[in-house]
Amino acid sequence: MNISRVLLDVTGYLKPVLLRIFPYEMLRHMKRKMIQDSYKKILKIERKPFQRGEYKDGINLIGNIKADTGLGQSCRLVADELEECQLPYSIYQYNQLGLMSNTNTRFDSKIINNLPYNINLIHINPHELGLAFLQMDRSFWDKRYNIGFWLWELEEFPDEWVPCFHLLDEVWTPSEFISKSIRKKTDLPVITIPYHVSVQVEKEYQRSDFVLPEDKFLFLMMYDRTSMTERKNPGAVLEAYKKAFSKENRTGLVIKINNCTAEEEKALRLELENYNNVYFITEVLNRDQVNSLIKCVDVVVSLHRAEGFGLVLAEAMSLGTPVIATNWSSNTEFMTKDTACLVDFELIELEQDMGLFRKGNHWAEPDVEQAAFYMKELYEKPEFYQKMAKQAKAHIEKRLNMAQAVEIINNRIDNIYRE
Repeated sequence: MNISRVLLDVTGYLKPVLLRIFPYEMLRHMKRKMIQDSYKKILKIERKPFQRGEYKDGINLIGNIKADTGLGQSCRLVADELEECQLPYSIYQYNQLGLMSNTNTRFDSKIINNLPYNINLIHINPHELGLAFLQMDRSFWDKRYNIGFWLWELEEFPDEWVPCFHLLDEVWTPSEFISKSIRKKTDLPVITIPYHVSVQVEKEYQRSDFVLPEDKFLFLMMYDRTSMTERKNPGAVLEAYKKAFSKENRTGLVIKINNCTAEEEKALRLELENYNNVYFITEVLNRDQVNSLIKCVDVVVSLHRAEGFGLVLAEAMSLGTPVIATNWSSNTEFMTKDTACLVDFELIELEQDMGLFRKGNHWAEPDVEQAAFYMKELYEKPEFYQKMAKQAKAHIEKRLNMAQAVEIINNRIDNIYRE
């Protein structure tokens, strides 16, 4: 049996079956090897250049728009922006390899199984772009204008991903932090198109729906394990909370984790042993539930070591929920000291490979003492709390709005066609 072929064809239905047959680490190793092999194949192809008249004017959005992850939400935000633009568009669902839930159905009516238009907007990060190339027919890539929509979290863009530029005509990113990183490695146009953030809650859920107490001041830490626990740095939030508050207090810490393992949850619980005011949420939530959770807590905390954008933080600010966050990487482009509690950091060098992040790269180590100070300030000073909430909401409405994103996209597409 060709295991590589099975892995390429795998869908969410087959993942549990494969995990019963093969150890998880073995599957990860096989996926890494497939990715490395795909880069070699990319460099050997001769892609036929863009020919505008070959297909209809418009945009094929290609990505995992059904994923219950930050990357899936990113793809949906891009789709929302295309909906407001002047060109027709369609969506091609790309199922990523890996253990993730794909239950979001909001754009199902736009998903089709072909690419009718002459611009591909490929919302697939470079570490999987080679696999996507192997899965898709060559006609998907030839004679079209291919744009990669990429997220990345560090200032150093990996050399191993450079072959991906061979498939593309340009790159879009949601932050200048990412764009600067990519521009160091390519002469292709790299365009920054910030997300629009306007959070809608069609069905609102209350604290009781999440089995959360009504009488406590709640801090929320939220992350997806597949986005790398070390990068999201939950241990720093636990440490800051313990420094800020004793075991008996009128606050609580909510820990929302997607794709959480029993081992990871056990380790976090041990860190907070004897704290009775810690609440874990590990089931997959729909968007209304996620937005309601962010709205019904009092503060969102992210002591990340690096962020590709920080959508949860922007959404919290939009909902008027104050944010405590590390003052480094992409989130600083929509945060100021007047709109968020920005935590100082030390930039440190990675001493070993950490997933996609290589030894010698750099990321932030946030100041836990300062984070604890901000926790106490927001809890103890209602006037400070209200000021931050009001200013954050107004800032996001001005800084990350739909009109801005649509204008940038329309202008860029016009330029592509003129060129």
